[in-house]
Amino acid sequence: MEDAKHPLLSAREVDGGNTRQDHLLPKPSDTSFSSATFNANSDDIPPINTARDFFREFMIESKKLWFLAGPAIFTSICQYSLGAITQVLSGQVSTLALDAVSVENSVIAGFSFGAMLGMGSALETLCGQAYGAGQYDMLGIYMQRSWVILNSTALILCLIYIFAAPLLKLIGQTENISKVAGIFSIWMIPQLFAYAVNFPMSKFLQAQSKMMVMAVIALAALVLHAIFSWLLMLKLGLGLVGAAIVLNASWIFIDVAQFFYIISGTCGRAWTGFSWKAFQNLWGFVRLSLASAVMLCLEVWYFMALILFAGYLKDAEMSVAALSICMNILGWTVMVSFGMNAAISVRVSNELGAGHPRTAKFSLVVAVISSLLIGVLISLILLIFKDTYPYLFSNDEQVQQLVKDLTPMLALCIVINNVQPVLSGVAIGAGWQTAVAYVNIACYYVFGVPLGLTLGYVLDMGVLGIWAGMLSGTVASIAEERIRKWGGEDDSKDKIVET
Repeated sequence: MEDAKHPLLSAREVDGGNTRQDHLLPKPSDTSFSSATFNANSDDIPPINTARDFFREFMIESKKLWFLAGPAIFTSICQYSLGAITQVLSGQVSTLALDAVSVENSVIAGFSFGAMLGMGSALETLCGQAYGAGQYDMLGIYMQRSWVILNSTALILCLIYIFAAPLLKLIGQTENISKVAGIFSIWMIPQLFAYAVNFPMSKFLQAQSKMMVMAVIALAALVLHAIFSWLLMLKLGLGLVGAAIVLNASWIFIDVAQFFYIISGTCGRAWTGFSWKAFQNLWGFVRLSLASAVMLCLEVWYFMALILFAGYLKDAEMSVAALSICMNILGWTVMVSFGMNAAISVRVSNELGAGHPRTAKFSLVVAVISSLLIGVLISLILLIFKDTYPYLFSNDEQVQQLVKDLTPMLALCIVINNVQPVLSGVAIGAGWQTAVAYVNIACYYVFGVPLGLTLGYVLDMGVLGIWAGMLSGTVASIAEERIRKWGGEDDSKDKIVET
């Protein structure tokens, strides 16, 4: 019989006809960090009736969120910086090397990263709610199922890496860049499988609020990556060969370190070894994984399309250069929202799994307010220094002026995009990926893209018009009705049951 209180799992796992006595097994280690963020034995928060109640619960929930979000943000920045360091040092090898690495990172690896991250995000729903429901032994099973699915996905995505050169040439890259980037893409295939191993382990650890160990491992990988990238690429003169070796090795190091941490016994009953159960109920897992992938990829690729559309304007060179600067700034700020995305996903899934819908709803309120304030602060800084910061990125006066003109739109985009990933995190935590994927298709590609193209091309508003139209699609995707649903007012309709 399914446990209706916990929206994922059977109350017991049956193996070979014998009911497993979960209470006889050790629970995951209860560190001060994890206990500070979640306690399955606690009650749901009481109804909030006064401003004093709101402020009290806001401070408590903020502490829990930032316990998770702080290390998650740091981890995201460290992992994002692995590719950035490789790209910077490639520029010291040659201009062609820089172009090749940039194209591979943004197009080939970027496409695959979005797909793999989305497929792995299903694990946030399953592991988070299982942990909240106290069914710790299922976390390891879910992680292994995700390994099976993501490595199968990686095998399919290998085709993009193998045929990267003709694909890049097809979308308009030059012969030389396509050739070198195609070779570099083939060398980077090990990174693809490192993603397939890493993402499930990361979600497994996130569900248990073990963010700090991920941050420490990411920092160690970043330091080693910087040292060995300089040594192999520049000092020993291996160029792109050295870049591929070190970048692959850095991700493999992260995988190995996280795996040994997991099997060392620190996760208690959450990891009880490899099991054939990982190959059971794969189709249900695949459906949720595909929904997660579609939901996140539609969001990631939306702004990649913005740069693509800008490339067809009359002043394409200036438009793309200025927009790329804005997107780079937006990319760094998105690392903050990604950290909050991970935190709110853990909080919502844990609390829903424990049967605490009011706490899950209030976590959303706190996360949205916190993300909104951070976005406003960053935007104000950019607006104050809009006449000076473009000089840090370009020496071209036309590009500098266009960046200044785009800064108000960038500031608005930062505010909106600091909130939107948080709502994606709620969707992942609650298991509403399929519904959100449909919302994203309608808001982004049925409404936002046509509006942006109309403003940019038909009304001749240029890159500003394209961006404004597409940003309208993002605004539409975070409408009030969507927030109210994710606040937990209709939890009964959104159960995910393990069969």
